Parts: sequence; C-alpha cells; structure tokens
Amino acid sequence: MPEHGHDEQPDHVHADDDHGGRGYTHSHGPGGRPHTHGPGGHSHSDAFAQKEGRWAQEAEERISLFRHDEEIQRGLAYGLQGSPTLVDRNIPTFSRGELPHFAGERGTFLNSPYLEDVNAVEDAEVAVFGAPLDSGATYRPGARFGPQGIRRSTNLFGTYCYELGVDLREQLNMVDIGDVFTIPGNLEKSFDQISQAMAHVYSRGVFPVILGGDHSIGYPTIRGMAPYVDGNIGIIHFDRHVDTQETDLDERMHTTPWFHATNLKNAPATNLVQIGIGGWQSPRAGVQVGRERGTTIMTVGDVERVGIEKIAETALEIAWKGAKAVYLSFDIDVIDAGFVPGTGWPEPGGLLPREALNLIRMISQPGLAGLEVVECAPPYDWAEQTALLSSRVILDSLAVLVREGHLGRKASTTGRHAWGPQPV
Repeated sequence: MPEHGHDEQPDHVHADDDHGGRGYTHSHGPGGRPHTHGPGGHSHSDAFAQKEGRWAQEAEERISLFRHDEEIQRGLAYGLQGSPTLVDRNIPTFSRGELPHFAGERGTFLNSPYLEDVNAVEDAEVAVFGAPLDSGATYRPGARFGPQGIRRSTNLFGTYCYELGVDLREQLNMVDIGDVFTIPGNLEKSFDQISQAMAHVYSRGVFPVILGGDHSIGYPTIRGMAPYVDGNIGIIHFDRHVDTQETDLDERMHTTPWFHATNLKNAPATNLVQIGIGGWQSPRAGVQVGRERGTTIMTVGDVERVGIEKIAETALEIAWKGAKAVYLSFDIDVIDAGFVPGTGWPEPGGLLPREALNLIRMISQPGLAGLEVVECAPPYDWAEQTALLSSRVILDSLAVLVREGHLGRKASTTGRHAWGPQPV
C-alpha cells in the first residue's frame, strides 16, 4: 500500500520559467514556501510567505466554487425555496448546508458528508471518526464526549482558510464515518474495537483522522495501522506528559500508550518525538522508559530557546529517519491550561495556541499517514475554546496537506453527496 504523502512531490510553480541564468522565485505548490534561485545559491524564506496576506488574496481566486454552488442547489431542492419576502433566493426554508452557523447541525465534523456504510469508505480520501473512550483517564473523565464536542465546535468554522489558501469543501474528499463503538467498562475490548476501525480505514488507502477520547487510544490506533505500513512508523507526539510507562493503576491507561506502541516491531521508540513535555505530572517510571528506549523529548523551554522552526525541523528529521510513514498524535493539554480548560489533566505552562498551530503546519508539510487529537473533555470546557482549538489542529493540518499536494487529489466516483475534486 502506498504511504500517505511523503513520497509525492508537489509540482513546482515558477514565477519565471525562462530565467536563463537570472535569479528567479518559485513556490512548491499553492501556498508553498517561496524560494529564490540565482547564481549566488539557493536561499529559503521563513516558514510562510513574507507577503502572506497578498498571496492569500490571489490564491482565493484559483479555488473552485463548484461544491459551494452544488450545496446551495441541494439546499433549495431538499429544504424548500425560501419565503417570497427573502431577497436572497439562495436561502432555503430549512437549513441544509453550512449556513447559518448557529443552526442546521448535521452532527459531522465541519458538516462534511456522513458516510453511513463504512464498507464504502475507500471512495473517500479522508475519513474522520471518533474514539469516545475515557476509561483510561487517571484523573478527570469526560473525554468520551470529545468527539461530540469537537464536531459541534466546527459549526463555527467555514470550509475556507484565508492564510492557507485552501477550501476543504472544494478540495478534499472528506467524510465523517461516525464513532467507534467502545466498551466503557473494558479498556482492552475498546482497544480491539479502535484497532479494527483504524485497520479498516487505513488498509483501504484512506487518510484517518481520529477524534479522541483519552490518550490511551494512541496505542490501538498505531496497532491498527502498523500491519499496513511496509516499514517503520515515526510518531510525533504533542503533550505535557510523557505517556511512556508500562501500566498505571495496574492497567494500560492514558499514561501508557507509547510504551506499548513502541513495542510494535515497526514503531521504534527512536522514531518517537515528544514535544511540549514538562511540568509536575510526568511520572518518573515513564521518564525512565523514554531514557532507556531512546525517545526524543523537547520541552516548552526548548521551544522558547531555539524557536518553532528548529523544533519542527528536528522533530521531522528524527521521526522520518528510516521511516515510511509518520503519524501525528496531539494531546490538547500541550497547550497552556489557561487556553484549554476542557481537558482531563491540565498542566499550566504549555504552548501558546499560535505556537502549537504553527508547529502543526510545519510538521504537516512533508506529509502524514494520519492524525489524532485527544483529551478534549467538554464537561470542563468554557465557551467551547478547548474544542475549538482541537478542531483547529485538525483543520490546519489537513489544509497544509492539501496545499502541499499530499491530499486533495482523489474524487468520489460513486455518485454520493461528496466534497472535493470533481470526477473526471
């Protein structure tokens, strides 16, 4: 099975193809980093275009409106033409699309199409599913409501991101396939369910996005994909906690996923990079395991000292070393507790939201095999801000993967209600 994204190289877009020895500027795909070539060498700009605002204005013009217009027509056909008093004749009587954001909730991530028959998942390029499990929580439960809360929070968002120049409705064949049926009283049976769900999606060449759930799901997600990766898996793990001890409270809790995931023969600990670790909640047993197995830990202090660009560069180098695929596991508690109150084990002093989102964008640029966001616990949230940040991690990563050409190439061919490219 081909891996997701890493070996695909985006097309080069040149500002001046007939450069004839002169310096010229080009970018790798829409929104890519600008590069300047010339007799003096090859220099790179910062992580994003210096004139991002102007680039984004121009990039929007190149995005199709086909799915947008299709949604309007669906709304009018299925939701009845609006009242004669309405001037805008595109508004139906019953909400059947993105608008208004406060109504018409479909219950799916970003109001993307719901695919009830998971046997047909290979028609999609990206499948979102929830893993509503918090039986692995050792302090505050509530993450079983994470998938529900994250989906609800996306009602606030549209499908277009200005600075990334991507519209997911137009460019990404994404579906929501619902939640795994977890067993609250039995962690191991729940792990088996999650692994089977992950294997079903990944083995069909579909990019998985998992909405947690506590972080114990990190082990069964990797276990589910590992047999279908022809080589090693690198893991980039954002968290305030190491999560590498063997057991906690005599079980494989949310503090243990990477001990067991890195026991898998093709998920070596030397390809595990952990960003944001620190504070007063890292059990020494887990620290010892990481030291003995050779994991790489980068603290928030490291981020402050060397900057997010160097952190991302180093993390990618280590995670991809000898690996065929890299998986992203993002624990929302890596962000400072002042911004994410809705989590099971908050730890003050974490990353700022802007640092975290920019790191996610950089980590996603070379391609990913899948991603999960965990430990969003809506019962403790305020104004949905934890769920909103959880959603942004996913949305920003997917947008970069589209922008860089790793995703956004597969059209639906079954005639169902779909997002993304039109069938040829």
